[in-house]
Amino acid sequence: MARKKDFPVLEDIEITAVAAEGKALAKYGEMVVFVPYGVPGDVVDLRIVKKRRRYMEGRIVALKKPSPMRTEPVCKHFGVCGGCKWQNIPYVEQLRFKTAQVSDQLRRIGGLDIPEPRPAIGSNEEYFYRNKLEYTFCAKRWFTVEEIREGLEPEHRGALGFHIPGMFDKVLDIHKCWLQPDPSNGIRLWLKEQAVARGLEFYDQRSHQGLMRNVIIRTSSTGEVMVIVVFAHDRPDIIEPLLGDLATNFPAVTSLMYVVNGKLNDSIGDLEVRLFSGRDHIFEQMEGLKFKIGPKSFYQTNARQAYKLYCVTREFAALTGSEVVYDLYTGTGTIANFVAGNSSRVVGIEYVPEAIEDARENSRLNGIGNTEFFAGDMKDILDERFVSSHGRPDVVILDPPRAGIHEDVARTILAASPGRIVYVSCNPATQARDLALFAAQYTITDVQPVDMFPQTHHVENVVKLIKK
Repeated sequence: MARKKDFPVLEDIEITAVAAEGKALAKYGEMVVFVPYGVPGDVVDLRIVKKRRRYMEGRIVALKKPSPMRTEPVCKHFGVCGGCKWQNIPYVEQLRFKTAQVSDQLRRIGGLDIPEPRPAIGSNEEYFYRNKLEYTFCAKRWFTVEEIREGLEPEHRGALGFHIPGMFDKVLDIHKCWLQPDPSNGIRLWLKEQAVARGLEFYDQRSHQGLMRNVIIRTSSTGEVMVIVVFAHDRPDIIEPLLGDLATNFPAVTSLMYVVNGKLNDSIGDLEVRLFSGRDHIFEQMEGLKFKIGPKSFYQTNARQAYKLYCVTREFAALTGSEVVYDLYTGTGTIANFVAGNSSRVVGIEYVPEAIEDARENSRLNGIGNTEFFAGDMKDILDERFVSSHGRPDVVILDPPRAGIHEDVARTILAASPGRIVYVSCNPATQARDLALFAAQYTITDVQPVDMFPQTHHVENVVKLIKK
């Protein structure tokens, strides 16, 4: 294989389509070339950065003729931070590409016979739609090509922002993020400014030195705001004044907490979250239901689109009020509680015990008495004995992680023989693989993509299966 410095520049290459992982697609002879940040219709010069037997990867070094489709990204960090890779594509075209992506993956990967997918349901908010973001402090910020060319030497080399893709120890300092509504940007900028002014050390991911590690900001449609600041050491003399000033400067923060994380990784799932001021939770609302969200709770990060997603799920379930519903991978019970009013009984199963406690609490909050929740590994807990004990499901709703479902889970569902299965997925590729397991006994009657993440290639998809 050629060394990287010997890779050629290919001139006047036309970008023809979009591909996986948000990349674009071009052809060079018979060779497929994957190109980040390309737009179908662009004519470009490409520097090849990776060459394999069946494909190459290239980087645009000159935009010879921009596609008529190409639009100007709104974010100054576009192309560097690694997020929002489709900002240069109009939103209406993003939706069209996502619909086509779902169709291709179900048919090509799963080899499935499916009806034509419905057009992807778009988001009312193309920007500022996320309700949760996590930022990282870093002692050695990432410098962009432009900053290096300009010889920029800031007084403080620390950053508070997002990791550069593929680099655990490099963080891009973010000036404005277009993903989360106010006061998210203001809180992040204030925290960085105060950390610098007070001489607080930013964390070094290589040496594991420094105090300031992360900040997590959650917002809700009810107007509540949760902030969790993560420190490497327990320093009350520093933590208390800093958080006190944060609370004073941002009265919209209704839940202010902190974590002391002395581990070598950033996960806080196994650590104590300490309440500094306000409540230890915020609330989301959906169709008259209230959902309690704690610092470790999972909730769909685009709340308004989640409502559309759950409406599709309920429509596909075709509930009449008499059905026993199994909600597998129930998380904090949002779908289970959402469909409970149209069901006889809902049984939810989830791996994380804390999430199950949230699910039960959400049922109590809303006066829902026909739900049951169980914690355990799905492939271990969902077996014939469980089904016999808790009733055979009329409808099964699946909403697994990106990796999809275990074959043992599919076998148990097939043995339970529900009349309808509704499969909700954030990864149509693994969804396609799993749906093939049901193909002999079930017919796919409806496919509905839902766009939860505008400006990205990610798409949620809901599939309805009917027993043959």
